Amino acid sequence: MTSNIFKTDLNILVLGNGGREHALVWKLAESDSVSKIYVCPGNGGTASMKNDKIINVPQLNPSPNNFSKLADFALEKKIDFVVPGPEQPLVDGISKIFYKIGIPVFGPSAEAARFEGSKTFSKDFMSKHNIPTARYANFTSYEKAAKYLDSVDYNIVLKADGIAGGKGVLIPETKQQAHKDLKTIMVEKQFGDAGDAVVIEEFLEGDEISILTISDGYSYFNLPAAQDHKRIGENDTGLNTGGMGAYAPAPVATPKILREINSTIIKPSIDGMRKDGVPFVGVLFTGIILTENGPKVLEYNVRFGDPETETVLPLLSDSTDLAQVFLAAVEHRLDSVEINIKPNTFATTVIIAAGGYPESYKKGDKITIGKIPDNTFVFQAGTKLDSKSNELVTNGGRVIAVTSTGSTIREALDTVYAGVDQINFANKYFRRDIAHKAFKNAVKESITYAAAGVSVDNGNLLVQKIKDKVKSTRRPGADSDIGGFGGVFDLKAAGYQTDDTLLVAATDGVGTKLRIAQETGIHNTVGIDLVAMNVNDLVVQGAEPLLFLDYFATGSLDIKVASEFVSGVADGCIQAGCALVGGETSEMPGMYAPGHYDTNGTAVGAVHKDKVLPQIDAMSAGDILLGLSSDGVHSNGFSLVRKIIEHTGVAWNETCPWDSSKTVGEAILIPTRIYVKQLLPSIREDLLLGLAHITGGGLVENIPRALPKHLQARVDISAWKIPEVFKWFGRAGNVPVDDILKTFNMGVGMVLIVKKENVERVEQLLKEENEIFYNIGYLVEKKNANEPGCVVENATNLY
Repeated sequence: MTSNIFKTDLNILVLGNGGREHALVWKLAESDSVSKIYVCPGNGGTASMKNDKIINVPQLNPSPNNFSKLADFALEKKIDFVVPGPEQPLVDGISKIFYKIGIPVFGPSAEAARFEGSKTFSKDFMSKHNIPTARYANFTSYEKAAKYLDSVDYNIVLKADGIAGGKGVLIPETKQQAHKDLKTIMVEKQFGDAGDAVVIEEFLEGDEISILTISDGYSYFNLPAAQDHKRIGENDTGLNTGGMGAYAPAPVATPKILREINSTIIKPSIDGMRKDGVPFVGVLFTGIILTENGPKVLEYNVRFGDPETETVLPLLSDSTDLAQVFLAAVEHRLDSVEINIKPNTFATTVIIAAGGYPESYKKGDKITIGKIPDNTFVFQAGTKLDSKSNELVTNGGRVIAVTSTGSTIREALDTVYAGVDQINFANKYFRRDIAHKAFKNAVKESITYAAAGVSVDNGNLLVQKIKDKVKSTRRPGADSDIGGFGGVFDLKAAGYQTDDTLLVAATDGVGTKLRIAQETGIHNTVGIDLVAMNVNDLVVQGAEPLLFLDYFATGSLDIKVASEFVSGVADGCIQAGCALVGGETSEMPGMYAPGHYDTNGTAVGAVHKDKVLPQIDAMSAGDILLGLSSDGVHSNGFSLVRKIIEHTGVAWNETCPWDSSKTVGEAILIPTRIYVKQLLPSIREDLLLGLAHITGGGLVENIPRALPKHLQARVDISAWKIPEVFKWFGRAGNVPVDDILKTFNMGVGMVLIVKKENVERVEQLLKEENEIFYNIGYLVEKKNANEPGCVVENATNLY
């Protein structure tokens, strides 16, 4: 493991005995800079870790009457810093004890620990610093609190002011129940002294997430957002617990939402604590609810959460040295170390509890652990090694946390439950619906191309409606039938004395991909797109592109932007082997918004009359379809692209989720491939029956344009690997498969129709051009005229 190591041979004291502490010890022990980790008191998991660095000290509990003993122990063992796991020692002031003897603590002072120790204190802090939270009122008098209950006209939540083990929050459904719960807290003292005061706050609806923030009092780092499951029963029913499972990163916490949380909640919290004289060192746990009116704080905790810790720590990259991170935080130089998160990785945690938890349960049952799956971690909580048999036995309500990682939540979840099945003890209990909200949220909305503002079906209908009108403009030499890839002009038929050469023209633009270029400031690739969209439409006619003209229009000419764009056009012409012979730059003030421009291009090519493609009459059932690889989205479907990007809140300058070597903007602006030079050798040898440029309409609508009406293309989409970019957009937008097939090229930008006997030669010529290609299907006779012109097989579970 590599990191910015400022000190080696570290001795660390970890306080606590839960799954959280086991996870912390596991991650800290990975550091090459750690010599010893003492765990007070530890549990069966930390006691049985096969690592010489880890030493359990079961005789020392972190209770106030042991603080002085812990201090003596720390001096004896030359402890470099202390990591308290639970909140109670922090609230009781353990940080001060160690600081007095010169040992720093990765945890807040007693004053800062009040953010968890007193909900009244924390709510008043939020109000002071304008941190969004629910409406509330604080009471130390039961009578005044009861009177206030009668006055509110909205649903409420009752919170015991002090620490109640995560169980001091009651959500009554009626006024009658609210009064009963208030009495339970303040009169019957079910939560002990924690109920001396109560917070009555507005009940907020929305998804809840937890953000763990590592802070040195000045700098801070937010770990991935997690969602936990507090209730004992499935579908979030039954009594509250300390937590029955969690998953992270929570999909509901989109990048856009996380940016809002950081600016309106986390930063004001860290800054406000420092301004109030209680700079926060350690981990600030912020419980947040995502309401219709934006994220709001539910509560602060002043330590790592449980089971959130078991969930997020496995998401830290191997390059992140947690010991050095903690050391940097206590030395107020957090910005001097690296903290990285594994890309495209999710974690899920399932808590295995003792039967009867959170009420009465049995201890001392033998635990057996079988073969644990890969990428799975077992963090022990309520366990111990039996003093007589040295066997692992249960010793608490929440016994074991099992965590798995995977490239998707589903993968992590399937793995974690396989791990849970390998752990057994009498009357074990666990929830089987962990992460159910992630899947519920995932199917809330299906974003279609039509929903993004573009209807392929309506576009096709428009073509059919105007075909007859267009035919009426026909003149000698021109075929005015629209719907293909280009227009053909017969010079001889128009009265020109030539040989049998035809001119082929194509005109096209780049579409809404231009908006992304303008929003990212990347302008040197869309010129290539412009050329590609035109010359690819020429080559499918069998024509060799000869010349190109471009058009660039803007409200106010920016020389740098315009020159970058034209440079891209020149690059495209070089790839296509045609000359850039001219163009038009139009500056029209007031026509375009600042920074916006539009563009169009026209390409002209030539083809011998006998070699015009497609050769429809020569096609028959059994002809082979070869697909040439695309470089990504190319230049179609960008209304859907932008809709999904907006939906997820991903920023163009963020690391790309499907290609970590690029930003989102750089990855999505990879230009359309130009297929001219790869195809001309096969065209010149008369080896191709037809070509289909896969643009708007996808495979299912572009291939039929090159076919006779009696033939159907059968495409096997499993013949090639779908690029990650399409899988990501499919998942992120929950795009129906039929819709994505009519929108994107799915990894194939050009389709060749070839006789079986010519396939070998065509493949040889493609290899000579270093072209990537796939045998993707064949032609069949249609059973009836109403059958579609293209059927895509094996298209389920595309992403």
